[in-house]
Formats: sequence, structure tokens, C-alpha cells
Amino acid sequence: MSPRDMSAEGDPDAALMLRVKEGDTDAFVELVDKYKQPVMNLVYRMLRDATEAEDLAQNVFVQVHRSAHRYRVSSKFSTWLFTIARNLSLNEIRRRSRHPADSIDAPHPEREDQKWHQYEDHKAASPPDQLLQGELETKIDAALADLPENQRMALLLCRQDELSCEDMAEVLGCSLSATKSLIHRGRETLKAKLKPYLRTGAWYETK
Repeated sequence: MSPRDMSAEGDPDAALMLRVKEGDTDAFVELVDKYKQPVMNLVYRMLRDATEAEDLAQNVFVQVHRSAHRYRVSSKFSTWLFTIARNLSLNEIRRRSRHPADSIDAPHPEREDQKWHQYEDHKAASPPDQLLQGELETKIDAALADLPENQRMALLLCRQDELSCEDMAEVLGCSLSATKSLIHRGRETLKAKLKPYLRTGAWYETK
């Protein structure tokens, strides 16, 4: 897909990245603070290993910093960032397929009584719903893990408010129609597996 013409004026994050390109460390910190949790959520659900996900999320931002000198505004910053996260996630999945190892549902490194995925920024739930919400998240994680990589990535990208369907297609490196097909097939599979846990709406809303 050819990059869409953009200017930093329409994307504050791209403007920040241009400042990073000029050596502005405060701008880099601002981008990391904004995107560290979304990136962590995505790579955790791709890898299902909290320790590996933490390392890989850090590597995403290391690569962002290392690539700053050649950064240009050819797409939204978030599209560029999640493309890096996607590529590193798939590289790690393929590396692990060549060197199989047991995936560890590791605790959060600073709070051993909490699993990492419990730190995701979920919508607030009322106390009676918290137990069901935790059970649903566990079922969602398991159902996502069974999806093909491209479908899983497409559904995870749907959770990023910054990304349109066109942005997701660019991250995935496929056509808009193929992206919509991946999303549709993934949603249908999840709905079938999660039917007992879902009420009216699906976990992934249509863009």
C-alpha cells in the first residue's frame, strides 16, 4: 500500500516525532507515556507471555528512537508505531516457533500478586460485574490465542482508537477489503467461542 500524504499539522504525535528527530528527549518521553500501555497490551495478547511482552514493548520504543533520524510523515504516527510493534511481534512468534519454549503467564514484575494483563486500561466495571469481567477477559485471551496471527492482530488493532480501517490495512500490509475480511472472520470466530459470555454487543466494535 502506498503511503498517504500527510503533514504533521494534522497529527500532533507526528509533530512530536519530528521533534524527536531533532533530538528533543522530552517529546520522546511524551510519546512513550501516551503509547506504552496500548503497545504493551497489543504485544502481550500476541505473545501471551508477560516477560517477553515487556521486553518486546521496550524494543518497540528503542526502534522508534533509533529510527528517528530517518522518520518522515508519510502516515499517522500511530500507524507507523503499530507497524513496528506488529513486525517485532511476528518476528518473535516466528523465533519462538523455531525454538519452542513454554509460555509463562508471568506476574507483573513489580507486583507479584497481579498478572500483567490485569493492568490493561479496561472500562470501569461496577463491583457485581468485576468477577464476570475477569472471567470474560480470560476467555477472550484464550480465544484470541487460537486465532491465526493476522486475524488476531487485526482484532487487536481494532482496539486502538487512533486507527481507522485504512490505518489498520497499512499496519497489516494488505488491502482494505482484505483487512475487513480478517476482522469479520476473527469476530465471527470469537463470537462463536464467547457466545455464553457476551450479551448484545461484541467486544470489538465495528469501525
